[in-house]
Amino acid sequence: MDKFTVLSAVAAALPEANIDTDKIIPARFLKTTRRTGLGKHAFDSMRYLPDGSENPDFVLNKQPWRQAEILVTYDNLGCGSSREHAPWALLDFGIRCVIAPSFADIFFNNCFKNGILPIRLPREVCDALMADAAMGSNAKLTVDLPRQVVIRPDGQEVPFEIDPFRKHMLLEGLDDIGQTLKHEGEIETFESSVAKELPWMPKISFD
Repeated sequence: MDKFTVLSAVAAALPEANIDTDKIIPARFLKTTRRTGLGKHAFDSMRYLPDGSENPDFVLNKQPWRQAEILVTYDNLGCGSSREHAPWALLDFGIRCVIAPSFADIFFNNCFKNGILPIRLPREVCDALMADAAMGSNAKLTVDLPRQVVIRPDGQEVPFEIDPFRKHMLLEGLDDIGQTLKHEGEIETFESSVAKELPWMPKISFD
């Protein structure tokens, strides 16, 4: 998983509340267990017209927001089913940070596990960031995770809260498996001692 430290990028505004996981990635695209290849289907029903052509009015189909790495939206982002494919699709599209007043709990947790930083900020602040985002590449937002601030184009710094352990995981680029593997030596030492005392137990392998 890529580390998240400081991100300065184009932000896209999606002024809708209750965007559920089926809108982020429709169920018909969930046949894969791979984390790649889903970006082209992110927000499929919003990005494409019934004939399959791009919807020219949707923000992620316009320049410079095709290259957006930050998404600013409204309350309860990621509600609905618990599918982890939703953050997979966002990440594969290129989104590394989502900002909203609130998130569905499972989606919120899944974002951290996949290298996406979800930031909770008040509705009025999200409105201001959306106004910044509307200015495009001339008004990039900067998300400074070590300092826990979002920096607006005019230099104003907006602080945000984050759980210290989740912050550590993002800064180090660790998912749950990566965090476990940091203790591989201790685990193997423990397994060796158990093998001597209980030789009938299977040994865990990290190969």
